[in-house]
Amino acid sequence: MIRVTPLACLMIWGGLAMLATLQASAQTREEKVREDRRRVESEGFWIYNDWQRARTIAAEKGKPIVVVLRCVPCEECVKLDDHLVDQDPVLRPLLEQFVRVRLVSTNGLDLDLFQYDFDQSFAVFLLNAEGTIYGRFGTRSHRTEWVGDVSLAGLAAALQGALDLHKDYPSNKLSLIGKRGQPLEFPSPEKFPSLSDRYQDKLASSGEIAKSCIHCHQIGDAQREYYRMHADRMPEYILFPYPHPKVVGLNLDATKAGHIKSVADNSAAEMAGLRAGDVITHLIDQPVLSAADIQWVLHHAKTDGDAIDCTIIRGGETKKLTLMLADGWRRADDISWRASSWNLRRMATGGAVFESISPEDRDRLGLAEDKMGLRAKHVGQYGAHAIAKKAGLKSGDILIEFAGQRNLMTETQLLAFGLNHYRPGEKVSFIINRDGAEHSLQMTMQP
Repeated sequence: MIRVTPLACLMIWGGLAMLATLQASAQTREEKVREDRRRVESEGFWIYNDWQRARTIAAEKGKPIVVVLRCVPCEECVKLDDHLVDQDPVLRPLLEQFVRVRLVSTNGLDLDLFQYDFDQSFAVFLLNAEGTIYGRFGTRSHRTEWVGDVSLAGLAAALQGALDLHKDYPSNKLSLIGKRGQPLEFPSPEKFPSLSDRYQDKLASSGEIAKSCIHCHQIGDAQREYYRMHADRMPEYILFPYPHPKVVGLNLDATKAGHIKSVADNSAAEMAGLRAGDVITHLIDQPVLSAADIQWVLHHAKTDGDAIDCTIIRGGETKKLTLMLADGWRRADDISWRASSWNLRRMATGGAVFESISPEDRDRLGLAEDKMGLRAKHVGQYGAHAIAKKAGLKSGDILIEFAGQRNLMTETQLLAFGLNHYRPGEKVSFIINRDGAEHSLQMTMQP
């Protein structure tokens, strides 16, 4: 059996990512989209952008389906480009056992079925023709970096896990019910109010095809804008979606399914009794094929405390543990890396991007460790993203108080507070330190 080591994955990724970037730089976005379709259809290994056709073939042949949702062209996920996946000596024979479909946009996407972290630009669904989901794949904790979260070996493990589940289907159907969620606010992306006037349920057949595409992150943006306008508070599962396993203290091996590399001290995972070397096989009876499956369970857990039953293998023995989540546990997650944070900043900080200051800067300003100190890394210049600029904020200013709060230590905490305590149109005052002098400013919160 041929094995792909993490080092080999990184070497392959690095080389092909560089090559792909050089080749892509000479093409416009429109040219990239058209070339991608021509290549995929000419090679014939993947069904291009036709989920219903894949479903029909799978029903006829009794095969499972692998659906890859990937924005085209996406430079950030080129490391897991389908061309690289197709040629991998481990993945290729696994993929050949599936009906394979590439979805390059979310126009008309069935959101009752395809629910995932919309800030991902590479998401994989493993399912059957009935719409029963075996598992998901695709995790990220940084805007542009994937290393440490996913790998080709990890994708291979998820594919093999799905094949095993498919062989046992339908005897295991009951354990898979929880892998489908409740219907979202709208059945497909273009039905959301903020998208309905701009997009159709299909890509344009001619003209500017690239501009007609609804990207994954736009669904999340549309969700947040909907709640911003129709609710007093944004639900925490919307503001902090698909928490990374590290939030509960789990550092997972990206090359395997459910393998724990380490457990953070004093974390929920440690208190549950989880250890390095354990293999998580099920969460609340749902089979775990990847970190994305763990995120799915966390996404649907209660914000104000919850208990998650874990089935693990330790030293060849199966054990049952319970992961207890403290009240407000989601707020430990970092949302600042997400594409959706751009619109959250428009709503909560007037378009400004903030970063935590260094200990040296704290000493210089006389700020205690438990007091706010966030530097304006970037101040938006145009439209609704220029509200902070119009209020007088400049890049380099250090935010030391926001709406009377001096304990908002991260940009994530700042965003959450602003969104949950101020409605569009309300005024908010804040204090900044500029060159050693304090200044009071005020801005209007945006929708």
